[in-house]
Amino acid sequence: MVDADLLPIGQAASKAGVSRQTLQYYIMIGLVSPTKVDPSGRRLFDKAAIERIRLIKGLNTSGYPLRAIRELFIEGRIDKEGNVRE
Repeated sequence: MVDADLLPIGQAASKAGVSRQTLQYYIMIGLVSPTKVDPSGRRLFDKAAIERIRLIKGLNTSGYPLRAIRELFIEGRIDKEGNVRE
């Protein structure tokens, strides 16, 4: 992957439709991780990470609490489209 395809946290948040603070919170509670951290400590995100952020936002907006979303990811019970598997 070319670094030009990676976005810093502010741009990634904007592209995903969340605030920078929201994305920082998602990182803090373990819902998403930066794709790469550059030598200066800047957190960078690729398209897949941005899609995951959008998915988290959509699930949360539809009523899932963040704790439940995190558990779904940890258990591997959610796919990239946001479908929950029993």
